[in-house]
Amino acid sequence: MDKQKELGELTSNMEDYLEVILNLQQEQRVARVKDVAKRLNVKMPSVTGAMKGLAEKGLVNYERYSYLTLTEAGEKIAREIGERHKTFYNFLTVVLKLDHEIAELDACRLEHATSRKTFEKIKEFTNNYNKSA
Repeated sequence: MDKQKELGELTSNMEDYLEVILNLQQEQRVARVKDVAKRLNVKMPSVTGAMKGLAEKGLVNYERYSYLTLTEAGEKIAREIGERHKTFYNFLTVVLKLDHEIAELDACRLEHATSRKTFEKIKEFTNNYNKSA
């Protein structure tokens, strides 16, 4: 069975939380609830609720007043989301020549809403485009 189906469908917000935790860990070695709240522009109780849900799914290690860490499964999903975001951002800026601000917003939307097959085709196209440019 597909791991994503096994975990239950993740909402785009849950995926955003995973991606932000990974980014924070890469940037400053640790992720805290307050850092996630600030990065996503949400209130701390919203982050706490989301962390509890992600912990129940086995994607985040969460204990009150402690650092947030991703489980192996959570990190895998976060990395996949990050790859999708980067690919869509590159497609929008390099191939379509969109403004960086618009591309950033649209890449966030596309990373959650696009099928795996469409993503793979856009990734392949962008990679080939970059090689020929």
